[in-house]
Amino acid sequence: MIPFPVKEAKQVKVLVIGDVMLDRYWFGGVERISPEAPVPVVKVARREDRLGGAANVARNIVALGAQATLLGIAGQDDTAIDVEQLTLEAGIHASIVRDPHMPTTLKLRVLARQQQLLRVDFEERPEPGTLEIMLERARQLIQGHDLVVLSDYAKGTLNHIEQLIALANEFNIPVMVDPKGDTYHRYRNATIITPNRIEMQQAVGRWADEDDLKDRAQRLRAELQLEAILITRSEQGMTIFTEGGSYHADAQAQEVFDVSGAGDTVLATLAVGRAAGLDWDDAMQWANIAGGIVVGKLGTSIVTVGELL
Repeated sequence: MIPFPVKEAKQVKVLVIGDVMLDRYWFGGVERISPEAPVPVVKVARREDRLGGAANVARNIVALGAQATLLGIAGQDDTAIDVEQLTLEAGIHASIVRDPHMPTTLKLRVLARQQQLLRVDFEERPEPGTLEIMLERARQLIQGHDLVVLSDYAKGTLNHIEQLIALANEFNIPVMVDPKGDTYHRYRNATIITPNRIEMQQAVGRWADEDDLKDRAQRLRAELQLEAILITRSEQGMTIFTEGGSYHADAQAQEVFDVSGAGDTVLATLAVGRAAGLDWDDAMQWANIAGGIVVGKLGTSIVTVGELL
């Protein structure tokens, strides 16, 4: 396998567009059951905020030595201030459009003894006018980047994803999409999509064996006019399909601790590797290694160049 292009990565500029969110963790201990209901009482000892969604993709890109610009939507609230502060600390160039009619997407997780007890989500879809502002800002930003990543968490930020892909095509800039749902015609003319196993099944149906998967994947790739499809398959590793055929990488032998945010790390590593000059097969192998590292960490995390090497 070709070495990871550390030197070349420093020159790479990636524009990440998508659903920006904050992952909030409350850590504590449980010593009793509530007298009000049969639920544990968590005495919170520590709180930690981390960038989530598209913001976590950008954070991973920077951790790999490349430059990242983040374009997304947040509310007019304290959570948005926290997101902007974290992007600043991470070295991300943030371009956040504010929407006063929605809260910033927040996932609050309560943990005790490293086990998640509860997750509470705060989210609303952005207003149409806010989406138009973001689309115009994307037009201004795309030209200054080597690659565009569209991180779709189905929170509404990428409602105009067809126009965003068209913009990238207009300026001849590769575009990677982390998809959501089963309406894959929205991703036509992207460079690559990176569904997980369940998302791929939603798109093409259940496959009987590897040959059946290959046929379905190649039909989808041709139909959407994509350069490649990368399927992340959990314990089965990853498989990439291109015009030249398919290539598979087995999962890295590692104990899985937490898979949240692992797709973000894989997408970021693939983007940096490809923009830095790797072919699809080598970029996928490095993305596979990064994914194997990050699932051994608690919560939404990053993989640094040092860890990757």
